[in-house]
Amino acid sequence: MAAQNRCATTPLAAGQSSLNKKNVVICNRQRATAVCSKNLKLRFMAAIHSLKISEADISLAIVNDKEIAKLHELWLGIPGPTDVLSFDLSCPERSQHMLHKHCDSVHGEIIASAETASREALLYHWSPDHELTYYFLHGLLHLNGYNDQTPSERTSMRRKERSLMKAIGLPSPPRRRPKTTPVQR
Repeated sequence: MAAQNRCATTPLAAGQSSLNKKNVVICNRQRATAVCSKNLKLRFMAAIHSLKISEADISLAIVNDKEIAKLHELWLGIPGPTDVLSFDLSCPERSQHMLHKHCDSVHGEIIASAETASREALLYHWSPDHELTYYFLHGLLHLNGYNDQTPSERTSMRRKERSLMKAIGLPSPPRRRPKTTPVQR
């Protein structure tokens, strides 16, 4: 079944005040994998609440491998598809000041490949829907100040990912294969 190519914009928190704004826009720009935007949005909102983020303006884009490969090479200079990309759209002063600190205000864009999620879900024997949700939560953690560049940061981030998945009612992600790095000769 082909997924609908539609975008949805709605404030997600019921009874929001002007001091507590949470806006998430989901745009499904691929047709190969069925995605329930409503469930994804509810889970993402629960994750925002769990992280105690009081203000959020986040765009979630669901794309295919071809599209994410273009963005991966354009922004990171790495050819080929990836699972998720996140872009912090906060003001530069806040981004520099909040580096490695978790904050209560998040503004950004997260782009994930539904095609990669489907493929990886088969490898890990779990739901493509859960895998895609995991990608978006990983991106949210990056926007919230988490990093996975060093082994200790990666361990901390994986621990937080498992905790966040549990907090929103999903199982922990299956054990991840270690990232391979090219052998230097």
